[in-house]
Amino acid sequence: MKIINAPLAAARGLWLAIFGMAMSILLFALTLVSLVLMVLGIGLFTTPVALAGVRAHASLRRRQAQAWAGVEIPEPYRPMPARRPGLAGQVEFCTALLKDPATWRDLLWLPVDAIAGTFLALLPPTLFLYLPWGFVLALGVWKPIVRADGAQWYAFLPVTDQFTANLAAGLGVGFAVLALFVSRPLLRADFLLARTLLAPGAATARERELAQRVDRLTETRHDAVDGSAAELRRIERDLHDGAQARLVAMGMSLGTVEALIETDPARAKQLVAATRADSAEALTELRDLVRGIHPPVLAERGLGDALRALALRMRMPVEVDVELAGRAAEPVETAAYFAVSEVLTNAAKHSGARQVWVDVHHAEGMLRIAVTDDGRGGAVAPGGTHVPGAAAGSGLAGVERRLGTLDGALAVSSPVGGPTVVTMEIPCSLR
Repeated sequence: MKIINAPLAAARGLWLAIFGMAMSILLFALTLVSLVLMVLGIGLFTTPVALAGVRAHASLRRRQAQAWAGVEIPEPYRPMPARRPGLAGQVEFCTALLKDPATWRDLLWLPVDAIAGTFLALLPPTLFLYLPWGFVLALGVWKPIVRADGAQWYAFLPVTDQFTANLAAGLGVGFAVLALFVSRPLLRADFLLARTLLAPGAATARERELAQRVDRLTETRHDAVDGSAAELRRIERDLHDGAQARLVAMGMSLGTVEALIETDPARAKQLVAATRADSAEALTELRDLVRGIHPPVLAERGLGDALRALALRMRMPVEVDVELAGRAAEPVETAAYFAVSEVLTNAAKHSGARQVWVDVHHAEGMLRIAVTDDGRGGAVAPGGTHVPGAAAGSGLAGVERRLGTLDGALAVSSPVGGPTVVTMEIPCSLR
């Protein structure tokens, strides 16, 4: 199979040698001229165009490397700022382009690709083309060439007579056989050379990863702030509409009791009994409200017992398996508890599940929670992508945001027909 693909690899190498060399030289020259013209101000407008061409050329090479040789070359360009109108906006845009390390890696790659890359890409087709040229010389074409020039070189072999012309034909066969074995490795070597120059170094890749994490944490921090504000408004509303209103009514009832206790004791006793019932309901509402903020069992007995207590309140059977050698930090336990609560609520409302399994364990510095149900599937994937048959408003996006504030992650597998597996991970240590 490799030998069969060798001519195709050689043809691709010829394309890279011709088109790639021409584009690399042209773009390198245009970019250098644009950078020089920045002193005059003209380069502020031509440099972005030239660098856009360089990036397009490099991106094409990345795609070819992946498709033709299986060589993956990352594309580590920084996000560009929005281009503002006016000269100041153009200066800002050019500065952002030139501050990107990937820009200078692209520019360094251009001359190397035009020289070393062209050599690697051109060698296989050259070896194949030596085969027909050797037979052409052996058929007698060497004679007029030698008479006109006095000598004809075939690679390293001087052709001066029919014997050396026949040797040239044999050497051409040897070159073609060699090309069958080296065409694919040489094409891959060309792409590996490009990856060496275009791919970021280990430090740069680490910086990029850290920058992405910072961006994600910044986004989730905003979500956490918005969520906290919404939660505070919910608590205020529940207090105002529930327990506070009930306590006010109790105060009014006690005032009535005070007025009736001597004139109508029977009516006063009825009001006292009603007030006692109202006080019990107010206490229940306050307990439910506090449980929604931070369940007491979670604070007292930890995540495992809190999840078991949560499972007992579900209308469907929930089997909880917890293997933890200690307790995580309070924010981690709280986030994990409410995330599982939301997932179980989703399963109860939308999945039609008859059984749910919750598995919690800690390994390699990561708290891992898997919630599996035997329902119909089709849950809403993180980020709002709806799987066919999904129930709207599943809340998984909110769970992802909650976990994201702790640098956690959420993954959902929910094919139509089930089962649904929601996996949550939160980095933490146990104490």
